[in-house]
Amino acid sequence: MHDFPHGTTSTPTTVAVPPSLALPVIEAEFPRQLHPYWPQLQEKTRLWLVEKRLMPADKVEEYADGLCYTDLMAGYYIGAPDDVMQAIADYSAWFFVWDDRHDRDIVHGRPADWRRLRLRLHTALDSPRHHLNHPDPLVAGFADSMVRLYSFLPQTWNARFARHFHAVIDAYDREFRNRAEGYIPEVEEYLALRRLTFAHWIWTDLLEPSAGLEIPDDVRKNPVYRRPALLSQEFAAWYNDLCSLPKEIAGDEVHNLGISLITHQGLNLEEAVVEVRRRVERCITEFLEAEREALRFADDLADGTTRGKELSVVVRACICNMRNWFSSVYWFHHESGRYTVDSWDDRSTPPYVNNEAAGEK
Repeated sequence: MHDFPHGTTSTPTTVAVPPSLALPVIEAEFPRQLHPYWPQLQEKTRLWLVEKRLMPADKVEEYADGLCYTDLMAGYYIGAPDDVMQAIADYSAWFFVWDDRHDRDIVHGRPADWRRLRLRLHTALDSPRHHLNHPDPLVAGFADSMVRLYSFLPQTWNARFARHFHAVIDAYDREFRNRAEGYIPEVEEYLALRRLTFAHWIWTDLLEPSAGLEIPDDVRKNPVYRRPALLSQEFAAWYNDLCSLPKEIAGDEVHNLGISLITHQGLNLEEAVVEVRRRVERCITEFLEAEREALRFADDLADGTTRGKELSVVVRACICNMRNWFSSVYWFHHESGRYTVDSWDDRSTPPYVNNEAAGEK
């Protein structure tokens, strides 16, 4: 595996991180790794986006590599078999395209279109093979992703993943209604919603096919395992909020931890930035403590049996990848064209969005 301290493009360059967003502890204590399959991953995901009509070929050619979607996943699921890594990367790219469609439906006031898509995704999640040729590329691409992801582990894992993603779809619907109504959730309400819209448990579930084994419930639900998993995801969600707060305030967004703090706790912008950053840094500190306990827990699973040794190795691999999420998310926010809003011709319309598929011309 390769180590990329600053970037994952074919010619890595030093990325300038603004001081307000710099986290020296991430840069010093969370070495960045990249799955060795990444160059093929990047190429094949580009082809998949075109084949599934999720982005036009010209936009894929111009923007896909710079969006760094494959970099984000290849920095997280280290050790995954190549076919698992490819399925996760394609699904992740689909997720970003879906997020853009959701945003466009809100911006252009298309609740009926969004409702139709939401219901189709719920149905495709439970019967993906019946939706592989759906006329909506977003539904067909999702179905293709699900067929592949469902092929790696037993039906029990598939059912859990589906249950978790049904909740994500419903959370996106709540977000749609909140934005349509201009409703800003209170802090605790927002944090609960964010765990769903950021798909905390989806990305955590995918650690298991990456490691090659479904983790039994008594281990997976053990607080010692769940705590570092949650902290790694909370870091990602809140760091995203920190990076996007000024842009989202300017765009009248309602879903951001900083916006909830400003609205419901009377903080000004500077104070909100300080508080969000404090929470982000606390996630890192608490993760480092939780990680040590979780690794001891993984070691204790090796009880002298073949099954115990196998489970111990898999759980340790998952915990190590939870650590990788920190560096992958951190650098993604400073490398991806998704966050270079100031360079867009129209700050309200991402240049990489497939406008035709999103109902625009």
